Amino acid sequence: MKSPKRLHGFTLIELLVAIGVMALMAGLSWRGLDGMARTQNQLNQRSDQVMTLQAGLAQWTADLDALVQPPHTQALDWDGRALRIVRCSTTASGDGLLVVAWTRRNVGGKGQWLRWQSPPLTTRGDLQVAWATAAQWAQNPGDAEKRLEVAVAALDEWKVFYFRTGAWTNPLSSDDSAPPPPLPGAADAANKPAGPDLVLPDGVRLVLTLPADGAISGTLTRDWVRLSLAGGNS
Repeated sequence: MKSPKRLHGFTLIELLVAIGVMALMAGLSWRGLDGMARTQNQLNQRSDQVMTLQAGLAQWTADLDALVQPPHTQALDWDGRALRIVRCSTTASGDGLLVVAWTRRNVGGKGQWLRWQSPPLTTRGDLQVAWATAAQWAQNPGDAEKRLEVAVAALDEWKVFYFRTGAWTNPLSSDDSAPPPPLPGAADAANKPAGPDLVLPDGVRLVLTLPADGAISGTLTRDWVRLSLAGGNS
């Protein structure tokens, strides 16, 4: 009588070794996929930062390109904290003027470059109120003013310079805002030189110091030239 045929299979130790090897391979694969996902996420974040900064610089240029100066009204002002601009609206003709302001403020412990914009303004009184509100927003904003601001980019420091009389100078310097000489033969009030606050510079220089941990770090400089001087280019 023949003995029954023995069936050969895996021993318990062999199964445990196989399971351990598969677990190790799964762990290594997960770490590789997790690293790829983290790298992709960092690349996306840096790409978003670059695009946001580019959009902010484009908006800065657009605000200055749209600069207008109503009669006997200050249209551009840098007080060391904020740059305020009176500009026309590009939404539709007849929408009035806008007051926009740019500043830097600590938000959540980090410096942020911020932009504020007023609603459309159709009267001189509204323009004066918006101009004062923009200054208040840069100094000590309330909830109402903050609702009209947009965070542009992370920013450590920033500076603004004006181009006048052939040189870049500090707008806060007393020698920088001297009015032009009177027109020859000018006798009426219409031909009197404008006050120092009403004389627009030929150019504006923006100097940004970007955080070291950002997609772009270091110092970034952007120059703007008045369209009437640049032949339509800034």
